[in-house]
Formats: sequence, C-alpha cells, structure tokens
Amino acid sequence: MSKQRPVVAVLVGSLRKESINKKLAHALEKLAGERAEFRHIGIGDLPLYNQDFDGDYPARCRQHKDAIHSADAVLFVTPEYNRSIPGVLKNAIDIASRPWGTNSFAGKPGAVIGASGGAISTALAQQHLRNVCVFIDVFMLAQPEAFVRYSDGLIGDDGSVTDESVRKFLAGFVDKYLAWVARFV
Repeated sequence: MSKQRPVVAVLVGSLRKESINKKLAHALEKLAGERAEFRHIGIGDLPLYNQDFDGDYPARCRQHKDAIHSADAVLFVTPEYNRSIPGVLKNAIDIASRPWGTNSFAGKPGAVIGASGGAISTALAQQHLRNVCVFIDVFMLAQPEAFVRYSDGLIGDDGSVTDESVRKFLAGFVDKYLAWVARFV
C-alpha cells in the first residue's frame, strides 16, 4: 500500500438514533484499528437533490461532495427499506455525484455491508446499491458479500462484536476490504 493509512468515507444509510447499521459501521472501524481512518459522513441534513442546484450548489452539498472527494475509499453500510436502499442514502449519492462531470465518487474503491433482523438481511438493497455504484464509477469489492443478521446485543455500545463467529467473519471482511483499497491508493 503506497499510503500508510487510507481515509475511508463511511456512509450509513440509516438515520435512526439506535441504528444497527451505525453500530455495525463502528464495529468495522474498531476491527480495522489503526490500518485505516474511518470518517463517518453525515447525510441526514442534506437537502433533497434538485437539478436546479447544478448551477450553484448549496454550501452543505459542496461540503458533502468535498468529504467524499477527499477520501481514498468509500464504505456503504445500509439497511434495506422496501427491498432497496433508503432514500436518504440515494439522495446523498446523487448529491455527491452531480452535477455531471464533478462526481466525487469517481474511481474510488468501495464496499457495501448491511445488517437487518430479517432472514435475507440486506441482500436486495446491496444489489441495488451495486448497480448504482457501477454508474458512479465506484469499484466495488465483489467478495465476500456481507449480509449480517442482527440480533439484540450482537454489537456492544463500544463497537465490540459479542458473537465470535460473526466477529471473525467481520474481521475477514475488513481485511479483504482494506486489501482491496490498497490496490487503488
């Protein structure tokens, strides 16, 4: 890796205060340790994307674009809403990738992971997100796919994973992701 500590922009697709995906993002950060700097990019206060912005982007949208642009890589941590990604996450992607020719995601390595209590977890949301990422020029880690079936207490408030088999799986995901990022930075 040419860069000692890559900067990873983390976008969590849930705004809920007790979001299990936010907990998952912090667990991944803890597992990465000093190998990467995780920057959690807030998306809850972004205005809804409007093409009228393209001529004069609002300051908050420029700040968001800059936060993505300045990172070396991106990590999406998302729930699944109605078999797809949450609207707030799609909005954040649209803002950072517009206007045409100023895509802040272009050429970055990325990955997606998500947690849900459901049997198929976030499989369909992740597939939809992968389709979007092809268009916005994010080079997505293909394997391992990571669909975390969440149960109460799986991740502690300090980011520790209480189930050893899940901790090992997530540690392996982080290892593969950081190796993927190293290929690009």
